Amino acid sequence: MGIEEKLPSGILLTTVEKLAGYMRSGSLWPATFGLACCAIEMMASGGPRYDLARFGMEVFRASPRQADLMIVAGRVSQKMAPVLRQIYDQMPNPKWVLSMGVCASSGGMFNNYAIVQGVDHVVPVDIYLPGCPPRPEMLMDAILKLHEQIQAAPLGVNRERVARESEAVALTAKPTAQMKGLLR
Repeated sequence: MGIEEKLPSGILLTTVEKLAGYMRSGSLWPATFGLACCAIEMMASGGPRYDLARFGMEVFRASPRQADLMIVAGRVSQKMAPVLRQIYDQMPNPKWVLSMGVCASSGGMFNNYAIVQGVDHVVPVDIYLPGCPPRPEMLMDAILKLHEQIQAAPLGVNRERVARESEAVALTAKPTAQMKGLLR
């Protein structure tokens, strides 16, 4: 016998955090940052065949001040890294980053001095999308997983607390250079 049974039909009970998360996840505006062949697949996902508009992402923003999702598609060179960081810093909060393709996620086959070995060295990444190049279906799946993360994200002071805790855990993690096993 809860309050749900005493309310008339058509009444919905929720929290402000859940409502704000639902609204945020339904109105993501991506900033395009296509750097290589993955950008072609990202552009295809915005076309009529895959139709990202049904997820509230019909317009890819050219201005970072109008975007809240950065899709980094392709390899990031050392010269492009400061530009990527500047565009990330210009985006309003809250903002999310999706690393699309193996080159953006880990440098891919380009293990040399000119390519950043993972975009997470430049900006914090929320979703990693593997593949070379990943298909538009995979991008849409990653976006749906990001929607789930956004809907579950806390607001205000709780959000700051969660960010501090996750940053502390990341700082205490063992560097990959010191790890043994399949990494070497």
